[in-house]
Amino acid sequence: MQRRAFLAALSTGAVAVAGCLGSGAQSSGGSGTGDSTSSGEYDGWFDDVSNYDGTVDRTGQERVTVKVGTRANGGGNGFGPAAVEVSTGTTVVWTWTGSGGTHNVVAEGGAFESQYASKKGYTFEHTFEETGTYTYYCQPHIAMGMKGAVRVVE
Repeated sequence: MQRRAFLAALSTGAVAVAGCLGSGAQSSGGSGTGDSTSSGEYDGWFDDVSNYDGTVDRTGQERVTVKVGTRANGGGNGFGPAAVEVSTGTTVVWTWTGSGGTHNVVAEGGAFESQYASKKGYTFEHTFEETGTYTYYCQPHIAMGMKGAVRVVE
């Protein structure tokens, strides 16, 4: 169980995680189909994410909030909810909690990217006009499992 060993070491302060990973972004399109409780639908994207427990259905809403810096992955290093399903035309608003240090939101494939922020209440938003699955991460904390996904359906 490498993940458990990593988290245990992290909680004791024995592991230092460096920020800013290189650009390894890949395109993240998809049909958005699959079992909403299995990280398999995201091709293993959530395998190292402690707070992923399925995709939260927010279809039909014009605006959806995702918290940045929720309790996950050994600290304030999660998105809440980690995965959300929305309808086309929905605006997702990421709102910083002020926990976990400096975060950003970066889509694989470059569809959107926020600035770095740490202040509680900072927001970043993106309107999803096309169907597909958009995976994203916090660049300084991706190695800790700070990842999310927005699945967009008709």
